[in-house]
Amino acid sequence: MKKLSVLVLICSSFFLKAQEVVKKNGYTLIFESNYAELDPALKKRMIKTFFEVYPKLAKEYNPSTLKEVKFLVDTAYKGVAATSNGSVVYASNWMKTHPEDIDVVTHEVMHIVQNYGRSLGPGWLTEGIADFARYKFGVDNAGSKWVLPELKPTHHYRNSYRITARFFAWIEANVKAGTVQQVDKNLRERTYTEAIWKNITGKDLDELWEDYIKNPII
Repeated sequence: MKKLSVLVLICSSFFLKAQEVVKKNGYTLIFESNYAELDPALKKRMIKTFFEVYPKLAKEYNPSTLKEVKFLVDTAYKGVAATSNGSVVYASNWMKTHPEDIDVVTHEVMHIVQNYGRSLGPGWLTEGIADFARYKFGVDNAGSKWVLPELKPTHHYRNSYRITARFFAWIEANVKAGTVQQVDKNLRERTYTEAIWKNITGKDLDELWEDYIKNPII
């Protein structure tokens, strides 16, 4: 009886999941949702954002990235969003309470483009690059009041996400453009070591951070 209840629950969840397949310019997005209250306008905007930013990210970082991506708005997921194997799950509660945060899409699909697998690179670097991509390619960061934070004494480049992204934006603007692109390439090719920063810029990460602290304007 217990097994039957579980089976019924699984089947019910399956049939409640709405799916739409959208194809455009060589890319396919499979959009699924088990959240009945998902705003159709928000769904439309998520799809539009994917087709606007994903090809740009692919062109900039990884032309060989997946051509088919899956989105799932899930009532069971309690985080914000997560990406794995070409699929992005979005928490229904986050989409409900933060409908303006459309560039969560940009950040997450950048993880698909990154495709580092079992990379030698640290997690702070992966997330920092994804937020740098959101900063550079986001369609409406201003609408969600998403900004790169001003430098504080407690910050460090290993803090990840926006703090790291701002440091990368500074490097791109003040040291050498294309640095993030090259680091991303090495991570994907599994050849990354911290020595790459000095090879590209002439300084290691700590030296770059010291320069950043002295004049953090981007």
